[in-house]
Amino acid sequence: MPGRESFWPLFDLAVRTPRLEWRLPREEEFQGLVDLAGRGVHDPETMPFFVPWTDLPTAQRAVSSAQYLWSHRANWSVDKWTFTGTAFVDGSPIGMQDLEATNFRITRSVESGSWLGRAFQGRGLGREMREAMLHLAFAGLAAEEALSGAFEDNDASIATSRSIGYRENGESRMRRRDECARTIRFRLDRATWESRRRDDVEIVGLDSCLHMFVGPTLAG
Repeated sequence: MPGRESFWPLFDLAVRTPRLEWRLPREEEFQGLVDLAGRGVHDPETMPFFVPWTDLPTAQRAVSSAQYLWSHRANWSVDKWTFTGTAFVDGSPIGMQDLEATNFRITRSVESGSWLGRAFQGRGLGREMREAMLHLAFAGLAAEEALSGAFEDNDASIATSRSIGYRENGESRMRRRDECARTIRFRLDRATWESRRRDDVEIVGLDSCLHMFVGPTLAG
């Protein structure tokens, strides 16, 4: 509820679409995220993530997940931040969509990563999470570009990027478990996003925390 966490105004920020709400999870909601991941995120024979966090044993993954969420809050600065948003449907978590940037005041460039519980895959909710994040980046924060990337066999992520308007922006080689794998980079520019922007996405609570993303001068 807006105003509840005035000491940390990012808790007041939420993006709402007709299908979900995307916001920071409270500590009492961490367990729901751990349980969601424990029910499966991908085929265990594959690894779609650059950091193989789903390979960790259950108890270790729970601790690591909490540390991940806490660390981005503890280390937040206007020069380097990661908004670790959780997507909720009817009050229950379905996945996470991160938004991050370094020197955003100057670059106006953001990057993102996400995961979605397997029970919620194949319903267009991954795209809905991404569109919520992009609305905050472009409409709320005045970003000029959004970057993303995926292993070349991560068909779902690549299809989502292309369907929203991202274009291929290079490639690289990365370690995946104990092998080398090719990744594809994607970029969405502001003009392309503007040509496709939705009118049914709402941002609430941004005024109180805008300075945390762009600094006091640009925030006015």
